[in-house]
Amino acid sequence: MQSLQEKASEWSGVDQADAFAIDTTNLFQKLGLQTFINLSTDFYNRVFEDEEVWFKSIFVNSKKEEAIQNQYEFFVQRMGGPPLYSQRKGHPALIGRHRPFPVTHEAAERWLHHMQKALDSTPDIDADSKLKLMNFFRHTAFFLVAGDQLKNQNQQPPSKHEASSKPAEV
Repeated sequence: MQSLQEKASEWSGVDQADAFAIDTTNLFQKLGLQTFINLSTDFYNRVFEDEEVWFKSIFVNSKKEEAIQNQYEFFVQRMGGPPLYSQRKGHPALIGRHRPFPVTHEAAERWLHHMQKALDSTPDIDADSKLKLMNFFRHTAFFLVAGDQLKNQNQQPPSKHEASSKPAEV
């Protein structure tokens, strides 16, 4: 059975070494807080203005300002900066925090589309950092897809075979 990380690599096309190349450089020190705020703001402006109703509906119960803050604080923390996200919200636990949302292959690709556009529109991020970030984002998006599929498998009722092979409770 494949691990979630192995599935993420397979589905994203990004191997783990490239996905975690972000750990070889302190991107927070290199890029600074404001760059991550700008990236997250641009990203969520795109998400909340998305013309795809199915995608936009995923965020219908989200407040844009809160989503921006959650994202940039997570990015800052993950990219070598202070633990802003954990101090305010606790452990990131990405799969658990995304549990309420339908994290499908299609949703991951749409999310990545907006993130690529936001990266391309953020002039303070150099090409090498953009590549490292996008590899991390792509791998992580499909890690969440794998986690969502696992969640959905665990929520399905047992098959007739599984139900008949379990001992009866007394």
